Amino acid sequence: MVSKPVVFVVEDDPAIRRGLVDSLRFAGYEVLESGDGSEARRILRQAELDLVLLDVVLPGADGFELLPELRRNRPTLPVIMVTARGAEEDRVRGLRTGADDYVVKPFSSSELLARVEAVLRRSAERPSDVGVLRSEGCTVNLERREAVLDGGERRLLSERETAILRYLAAARGRAVTREELLQRVWGLDTRGLETRTVDMHVARLREKLGDRPDAARIVVTVRSKGYMLGDEVEVGEP
Repeated sequence: MVSKPVVFVVEDDPAIRRGLVDSLRFAGYEVLESGDGSEARRILRQAELDLVLLDVVLPGADGFELLPELRRNRPTLPVIMVTARGAEEDRVRGLRTGADDYVVKPFSSSELLARVEAVLRRSAERPSDVGVLRSEGCTVNLERREAVLDGGERRLLSERETAILRYLAAARGRAVTREELLQRVWGLDTRGLETRTVDMHVARLREKLGDRPDAARIVVTVRSKGYMLGDEVEVGEP
């Protein structure tokens, strides 16, 4: 028997929470629920989950407080922020903190279910067979999220920086646009959104890898397109 995906709904409004829970159960998901941030923190640490629907405004601990903790403890667990805050700065903050998608109230149950399905699908499609990248002057262990430079200096990579490298490695041989990275690594709907998040993350990543903008070895800029993995980078399995 195939087990149902488990979705954890964290929403303090009882009516909205009930609507979310009923829609998800009708669609075939197993659902856990909570209306309190402190209780949600305990469940997030203990329960086996496939996806979290996380409200921003919560008693006990808000979503922006819970999300970084969740990313430290369970970095690959998909999270969709569900909130009435629709300002671009709130969306960008949630995505930078580690959310896979961002749904603004009010929304239809069909839209929500489509987003849940899409995030779960992207999560399942995330490449997992790339473990090591080797280039002149630097070796990156993606499993350990660590870059080792010539001379032995070790630099820790963030979850997002590791995800960028993993995605570029899976797409090696072609340029990946900023929009594609935002969609597939951040889980962001890019329509009407202008942000330099990708460029800022790549700049920090290059600094850690020892890449110079004028002589990038691992993350190469493709003018007017985006980024790609350097041609000389060796890709190995975990």
